Amino acid sequence: MSTATLTSLRDFLYGTLSPANLIWLGKQLTDYGHQQEQLSLKPYSMKEINAMLDKAESDFEAGLGILGEDVHRELEEEFATEDAQEDAL
Repeated sequence: MSTATLTSLRDFLYGTLSPANLIWLGKQLTDYGHQQEQLSLKPYSMKEINAMLDKAESDFEAGLGILGEDVHRELEEEFATEDAQEDAL
């Protein structure tokens, strides 16, 4: 997020939230930041990656996969439906 965006957000929050709500929000954000620091991501080994790829390929060959074109088409249809519903409001 850019500095200008963060500054605008800060100014908006200062103008709309009470001091007690700002303190609560600050605490929530601090707690969330600490939780994220505690989550350590372990990179996959090449053996694990190859095993996942082998499983995905066998699933796809068994007909359990979905083609990217089908996913894209379904998403486009869903977005068009949502846009039509919003336009109707």
